[in-house]
Order: sequence, then C-alpha cells, then structure tokens
Amino acid sequence: MNEEVTQYIQKTQAWQIEVCNTLRDLVLTNVPNVEERLQYGKPHYLKDGSYLAVIHVSKDKVSFMLFNATKIPEVKGFLRSMGNGDRKTVDIRDGQSVDYEQLANLVRKVSQV
Repeated sequence: MNEEVTQYIQKTQAWQIEVCNTLRDLVLTNVPNVEERLQYGKPHYLKDGSYLAVIHVSKDKVSFMLFNATKIPEVKGFLRSMGNGDRKTVDIRDGQSVDYEQLANLVRKVSQV
C-alpha cells in the first residue's frame, strides 16, 4: 500500500474513509500486480502501466472511475459513462448502499483488457 494514498484517504470524512478503504481493498484484492500511486492528487491504480481505476473524494461524495470500460454497459442509477464511453464512474454518497461485489466484478473485467 502506498503511504501517500493512505494519507489522502485519512484526510477525508469518516464515512469517506470507510468507502475509500473498501474501494482500495477491492482493487488490491481483485487485481494481481496492480500498482497503487498518488497521481494528480488522487489515488490511481495501474495494471501493466495502463490506468485501471481512480478514487476521487469531493465534499459530498466519493467517485470511483474505471478505465478501459467500453464493453461494460451503463447501469442506470449506479454506473454512468464518461467521455467516449471508455470510462465508467460510480458516485457514492453518505449512507448509500453499494454493491461492492458488483464493483469487484467490474474491476476484474477491466483489468483483463
């Protein structure tokens, strides 16, 4: 685990710390040889030198973006498309129920690209 990422997470609100740590563990557990680093001020995850995911914390949510996700369909109310569809994002708010198993499946899919 990257210490700079740990520091980034620890500076957020309590509920965001929990969400970020869950997302972090989800990536580190489901993607062998993933690289974790703080880049552009946010936790980024790379597989074989290519972007896989990024966590971004704002005042009222935690966003989790997956890269190389063109073949993954949007899920209304859960997973939205960004840009030309190669990026998909989940926005998580305080108290929101999140299907982390579904997210783990999506992470595994984009890591195989």
